[in-house]
Parts: sequence; structure tokens; C-alpha cells
Amino acid sequence: MRPEVLYSLFAPVESLPGIGPRTVKAFQTLAGPHVVDLCWHLPSGIIDRSYAPKVMEAQPGRVATLTVTVGEHQQPRSRRQPYRVRCHDDSGTLDLVFFHARPDYLHRILPIGETRVVSGKIEYFHGWPQISHPDHIASVEEQDTIQGVEPVYPLTAGLTLKVVGKAVRAALAQAPELPEWQDFGFWRQQGWTAWREALLAAHAPQGEDDLSALATPRQRLAYDELLANQLALALVRRSQTRMKGRAVEGDGHLRDQAIAALPFALTGSQRKALSEILDDMAAPHRMLRLLQGDVGSGKTVVALLSMLAAVEAGCQAALMAPTEILARQHDATIRPLAEAAGVEVLLLTGRDKGKGRARALERLKAGEVKLAIGTHALFQQDVEFQDLGLAVIDEQHRFGVHQRMSLQSKGRGVDVLVMTATPIPRTLMLTSYGDMEASRLTEKPAGRQPVDTRSISLDRLGDVVDGVARAIEQGRKVYWVCPLVEESDKSDLAAAEERFAALKTRFGARVGLVHGRMKAAEKDRAMADFKEGDIDLLVATTVIEVGVDVPSATVMVIEHAERFGLAQLHQLRGRIGRGSERSSCLLLYQGPLGETARARLRIMRETDDGFRIAEEDMRLRGAGELLGTRQSGFPEFRLADLAVHGELLAAARDDAKLVLERDPELQGERGRALRVLLYLFERDQAVRFLRSG
Repeated sequence: MRPEVLYSLFAPVESLPGIGPRTVKAFQTLAGPHVVDLCWHLPSGIIDRSYAPKVMEAQPGRVATLTVTVGEHQQPRSRRQPYRVRCHDDSGTLDLVFFHARPDYLHRILPIGETRVVSGKIEYFHGWPQISHPDHIASVEEQDTIQGVEPVYPLTAGLTLKVVGKAVRAALAQAPELPEWQDFGFWRQQGWTAWREALLAAHAPQGEDDLSALATPRQRLAYDELLANQLALALVRRSQTRMKGRAVEGDGHLRDQAIAALPFALTGSQRKALSEILDDMAAPHRMLRLLQGDVGSGKTVVALLSMLAAVEAGCQAALMAPTEILARQHDATIRPLAEAAGVEVLLLTGRDKGKGRARALERLKAGEVKLAIGTHALFQQDVEFQDLGLAVIDEQHRFGVHQRMSLQSKGRGVDVLVMTATPIPRTLMLTSYGDMEASRLTEKPAGRQPVDTRSISLDRLGDVVDGVARAIEQGRKVYWVCPLVEESDKSDLAAAEERFAALKTRFGARVGLVHGRMKAAEKDRAMADFKEGDIDLLVATTVIEVGVDVPSATVMVIEHAERFGLAQLHQLRGRIGRGSERSSCLLLYQGPLGETARARLRIMRETDDGFRIAEEDMRLRGAGELLGTRQSGFPEFRLADLAVHGELLAAARDDAKLVLERDPELQGERGRALRVLLYLFERDQAVRFLRSG
């Protein structure tokens, strides 16, 4: 249950004065449904209203706050002309200008002969100073309501700065004093203030420096959010390890046969990762481990050897992939090696129907088949295993945690290995996979050639097409990737179809097309024709990004490369250089390039280290955009910026660990305050993992 001290913060946003039925939707879109969401909506700029000159000394283009006496109201002759209110001080005259004015309202707020304080941008019209639609008009008694420095908030359609500023002030007035959950020594060392004081200071910037993520009040709030995240993950991890698992330990005879059938030796990092996984599986608690490895670093082989260890111990193992193309590809890699060890593999996708599917499910349930590979079809209700010991989940960020859990629930004490080919920066790893142990594959298998990467202006498109023609004549296969024009399939498809039509006039039937809106069977057929058939040039959208393996493809053209994120460019480039031939990646860009786009293309030319690329991507884009957080199960932070607050994150992780060692059920004074913190940042789920929560 949420603590009573937070009730005012979790009141609906429409309970604040000034937010009515007309604006509530806009406020929910802008910040969120609760009062606390407006507290987290920090200023992005400032307007300095402290400049208070005489009228005739006011400089054009500056925001000025002037004390003037109201003179005459000049009604316009036609509707297209403005309404003017002439004011003065002892130095000269100033016009206040209003378009589409309501005269009765203006007479009420600007009565003739009264003194008023007005604030707004000074302009000159026919040599005469004026302010159009002043931001503030107040009596001399209310002068204090015009702040010297006014915070500027991010806005959305239908809301003005005045309305948002008023709502935020009302929200802050409801913020209670909260018990201190920070470690006192660390808190003092950082020079931080109490939570409420830091919150109010973050909303009252006095200069540009106060808007920085490194400003002291903002650092304090960011740390609170990171600490809530790390404490929640630590509680989840602890509950995972407390969950009853079982020791799964094989004797190695199947693994030895599979390794003997490999055309190459395992790399050092493959051996290390495998040993970490096998140690976890042999322990009596449930394994939850992440296997990170760049495209082509040999994750599938490590997964297979782990699965064979489960089979050696008498269990079944399953590998789940996000798409059918990827599931079939894993099947193509795994099947020959598993068969060399005498182990049958079952492939189960959404395409399997009727009697064939029913028979496959019977054999799984009876334990006749030990290894299953499939899409989300694997965790449907009617799929039963005789004794599932290990579940391997590929490209975890495409699945929700509930899907991971539902596969886990198909056995008792199931070990889980999660794989991703998307290199994840260390800071994002801590915030998103902090409930898992992690293994990294950092080496490329022997014989892999580095990819020669160049950036070329789209003005030289003709030269590029000629180069593609030469590559095809030499018997090489070429990818041509078209950009996402907007975040929609339609425009994405239009760009690909247009390029396909243009290239078809030159290359005829040797050009194929694959995009996200094709049926799975059509997509597979196009990919098969590209891999083994008559198609030599494949025009594609980003559907080829993950998992498609065509060793004969040695050229990749990425059109409008400046529109792609670094991680995505890296994933795409990973589709080539998979054989022993030299490969080239051409990044076509439309100039002039912005600073970020130029930096991205430079990094792509300099390195093929996915982990360095991921760190750079986060630095350039910020963590929020990385991997499209909303879709990917990565947490969205309101106050913390992982590109800036990496050190605070590491401190929060250590702090959370220490807290749970000293006070495992959060019963002490600080522990009780930390429970409030978890609720404040809506980590209510984590509180359930406390025995007395």
C-alpha cells in the first residue's frame, strides 16, 4: 500500500487549480496523470525579467519589466488593426499592443490612471517602444508575483507557459517533507539538501548553469530516481535467486561431439561465457544470465552448448527468437551440430498448423524431443514440455518480461539465458538488466574479415550503382537498405519500393525486395532467393537488421545513413563480412550534415567494436532514444540522464547492494524511508518482494 505521506503527490492532475476538463488531456500528455508527474517536469529554459529600465532606456529585443501609468485606450478602426493601450513613466511613452482584444477585459486589467507593472519583449514600431501581448500585467502590490527569473517549461499543443507554470507551482505546493532515504555520509559529501528543498530549487533556476543535469539539485533528484531503480532491481534479483531452482549438470559427452563438428575452434570469450553459464546451471538456484555479443560473435553456438548440457542432465531445452526468419536461422546453425551429437531438434513457429503441429506438441510433452527452437509460438498455452530445464531467449528487448516468465513457468526451476546482439552500454545494462548476471563475447570468430566502411554523398549515386554492377558481375551479393522516412511502415515502404523500381530498370530480375509488411512466407522466399537463388541485389527496409545470415553478401549500401542511429547502422553492417571475402559498407548521406550525423558516420568508419559504438551512441543521442526505450522494456528516466549521470548510477548500485546486506527487509529507519522512495518512483512491484512488504 502506498504510504499516506505520498497521497497528495498521487492525486489526479485535474485536482490542481486551473486544470479543467478542457486541459486535463493535454496535461496528461505533457507530464502524466498525477500531481507528482508535474513535479518531475523540470524547466528547460529561463526568462530573465530582472531587467527593469525606464521606458526610454529599454533596449529593443530584451525582456523588460516596467512600472508605468496607464493612459488612453485606443480602439482599432478595423478588425485587422491592433488594440493599443498607451502608457508612460517620467522618461517617455510605451504602447501595449493586443490583437483580437476584448476591450472590457483590457479596461479591467489596465484601468486608466492606475500604475501597473508590465513585463514582455521590447520592440520598436515607427521609432516608438511597444510590447505586444505582455507576458505579465500586475498591480504594484502584486509586483512580487512577477519572478525576477522565470522558468520555461517544455509545452504541448493547447497549453501556454503561463498555464503550465501555474500548474507546476500548484503541484510543488502539494509536495510534502519526506523522510531522508539517502546515506548521510554520501549525502553530506555531495553537498545536497533535503528532497523537497532540492525539488523546489530545481524548479527555480537563477541562471543557465542551474538548468544543467550537473546542477546540484538536479543531481540529487537524479540520484533518488537511480537509487529507486537499483533498489528495485536488487530486490527482484534477490527474489529470483531465492526462487527454488535445481542443479542441472551434464557430463559433457554431447558437447564434446558438437564441438568436434564445429568448423572452427571456440574463441576465448566463448569458452569463458560457457563456463559462467554452466556454473550457474549447476548451482541450486535459478539462473538468470544475459549473454551479450556483437553480430557474428558466436552466441548461438554458446547457447547450443548450454542447451546440450541441459540435455546431458536429462532435461529439455528451448530457444525462443522474436521473428520467424531468426528462428529458422538459429535452426539452420544448431541442427547440424545437434545432429552430430545425436540430438534431434524441433522447430515450432506460428506457421505450423493442424496435425503436424499436434504431433510435434505430443512429442515435446512426452519428452521424445529434447531441443526446441521457435518463435513466441513456444510459450502458447497448449505447448507443454516433459521437463524443461533451460530456456534461451534471443533479442530479449523485443519480448516483455511476462513472456520470459511464461516460458519459465513451463518447467520447474527453469534456468534462463537471455541473448542480445544489440551491444548495450554499461550504464544501460545496470538500469535494465541489473537483475541479471552478464557474460560478454568480445572476439570475432577466426577468419572473419573487417568491413571496409566509407561515407559517400548521395550526389554520387550514379557511381555507387556502377560499383554495385561491378560487384554483381564478380559474383557478389549486395544489400541496399532504404531509410525510415518517418516512424511508419507506409513511408518506409514507399522509399524501398521507389529504389527497387529504379534499380530494376538497370538490373532486371536480379533485384529483389523485402520489407516489414510482407507475409512471413514471402519474406522467407525472397531471402532464400537472395541466399541461394537468382537475386543478387536485395533492396530492403531495416527488417534485415537482426539475424539474417548470407555469407556470400559482401556489399551493403545504406541510403540516407544520416537518418539511422549508430547502433542500427552497426547492426545493419553486421549482415556482411560473415564469410572469408573482403566486404564493403557504403554509407550514403544527404548533405549538409549536422554535427551528430557527422560524428556517427565518423565513428562507423573508425571502429567495428559494438560496445564502443553503443557507448558513443548513448553519448550522442542520450539514453532515452537509444533502442527506442518505449518499445524495448528499457526504463524511461524522468530526472536521470544516463549519458551524464553514469557515476551516480554506479554509486546507486553499490548503495542498494549495501542497504540490502544491512537491512534485507527495509525495516530500519533508513529502510522505511527507502520504501517511501520506491513508492515515490512507482516501483511498487519491488516492494512486494519484501517479506513484510
